[in-house]
Amino acid sequence: MNTIDNIRNFSIIAHIDHGKSTIADRIIHKCGGLTEREMKAQVLDSMDIERERGITIKAQTVKLNYKAKNGKEYILNIIDTPGHVDFSYEVSRSLYACEGSILIVDSTQGVEAQTLANVYQALDTNHEIIPVLNKIDLPASDLERTSKQIEDVIGIDTENAIPCSGKTGEGIEEILEQIINRLPGPKGDLEQNLKCLLVDSWYDTYLGVVILVRVINGKITKNMKIKMLSTNQDYVVEKVGVFTPKPKDINGLNAGEIGFITTGIKVLSDTKVGDTICDASKPLVNPLPGFKPSKPVVFCGLFPVDSSEYQKLKDGLAKLQLNDASFSFEAESSSALGLGFRCGFLGLLHLEIITERLEREFDVNLLTTTPGVVYKVNLNKGNTIDLQNPSNLPDPTLIKSIEEPWIKATIITPDQYLGSIIKLCQDKRGIQTNLTYSGNRAVLSYELPLNEVVFDFNDRIKSMTSGYASFDYEIIEHREGNLVKLGILVNAEPVDALAMMIHKDFAQRTGREVCEKLKDLIPRHNFMIPVQAAIGGKIIARETIKGFKKDVLTKIHGGGATDRKRKLLEKQKKGKARSKQFGRVEIPQEAFIGVLKINKEK
Repeated sequence: MNTIDNIRNFSIIAHIDHGKSTIADRIIHKCGGLTEREMKAQVLDSMDIERERGITIKAQTVKLNYKAKNGKEYILNIIDTPGHVDFSYEVSRSLYACEGSILIVDSTQGVEAQTLANVYQALDTNHEIIPVLNKIDLPASDLERTSKQIEDVIGIDTENAIPCSGKTGEGIEEILEQIINRLPGPKGDLEQNLKCLLVDSWYDTYLGVVILVRVINGKITKNMKIKMLSTNQDYVVEKVGVFTPKPKDINGLNAGEIGFITTGIKVLSDTKVGDTICDASKPLVNPLPGFKPSKPVVFCGLFPVDSSEYQKLKDGLAKLQLNDASFSFEAESSSALGLGFRCGFLGLLHLEIITERLEREFDVNLLTTTPGVVYKVNLNKGNTIDLQNPSNLPDPTLIKSIEEPWIKATIITPDQYLGSIIKLCQDKRGIQTNLTYSGNRAVLSYELPLNEVVFDFNDRIKSMTSGYASFDYEIIEHREGNLVKLGILVNAEPVDALAMMIHKDFAQRTGREVCEKLKDLIPRHNFMIPVQAAIGGKIIARETIKGFKKDVLTKIHGGGATDRKRKLLEKQKKGKARSKQFGRVEIPQEAFIGVLKINKEK
């Protein structure tokens, strides 16, 4: 019996390390998706980095058959979503493809910031939510406290919350029964024209781009001609299948089902997450709501430490882009760092994962410049430009205003650390919007400029709260700010790689710190080198690297030599002035790395 009423599409949402992938493993095992021999921990996390860090980066799906206690056969479709803020758009599309969610909360830790963000997303999508309290086998587990937190902080009734343990398998059967009884079946009409949601896509070496779809109405079959609405391109379906978790070919997918298709697409950027797919012969006029193209938010320069590895880095970036359409890169050259790439990422975790994969999978030693965000520069002429690289900022006389992206941050922390977190947020130009308590934990809401957060904010929150606080954010808007470009000049030559956008109030202090650092790191030359920090044409900080001094007077002996001494010193002075004029200052790589570390040490 394969009617639409017997299908349950659900996602699993939780904070990092609360046991999302482990419970998914248990459910797969219980429903007989894999044999004992094929089982391994975190079945759904295929990448090494995913398994090591305990995070999910790509959405994965599994189709399972389950026989309930009422004797009926049901089809369960799980979508294991990424939990991290950087991938929040992917999460929202995965949630849109389901009708309900399982909310997993670690009963030893309670509600964390990310749990909050993802639950709100699920509630916005009108999901039925089943709370699950995991890790009850641990001695530190406290069900009563965790249930109260879920009620206080999220506002979900926990009367029917299911205690379970992903490790021992206790409570898994109750979860499956609750899925059947509490979650609604999908709505959809098999008789209508095809309407499909593109949930995710990835690159396969043999098949090209594999597209994960949720059929809303109609039916998608082999050899059918389909159309992508955002690109307006037509394709022929070559293969239709489902994951059990192993890929299994089938003839077609009906309304309410989730599976994958291949169409011979070779470039991932042609498949946009959240796009609507329809029948090419009966195209739809109105696409599914909520589609937005992915836009990189954080930019930074990636340069190989050894210039001979440039080609290796280029190949590595091209391969990673095959599997990640939200990542962009373009060639960039710097007088100090040589040839490299300017890369755009969805956020800091995304940046971290890409750089780690480059170093690990492609064996490239990288130098990363300071991450920066995209500014909107409003010019006097009335047009607006997007600025990624501070060195490309137009002349200040042409600029009317500069806008920077702001975020809404949610921080959940034990209340003994509250004071130091508020101080940190104030130092970062934050505006407090809310503060509530749940037991001994405070839930803080702040509006902050992304530029201040992008570098080391999360690390500092973790270190000042001994790792107990959790942080989550979403981008809200661009706001006008009093921003200036801080340029660094060495021997009166601007160094592009060290230019940065900064708030006017912090410019002086940062300029002074950079100059002091460079003074220690640039080796002495035969001539004096001024190191300056400037805003426009105004110098706001200066350090001087003294030149080597050769004693030219040693060869003069005897009296009456004052004139000769003076002449020799004058000659030396002229030589120094000439060498300062024509001499080049070599800035070693260590100096750049040292400057990049300044912000981290604060």
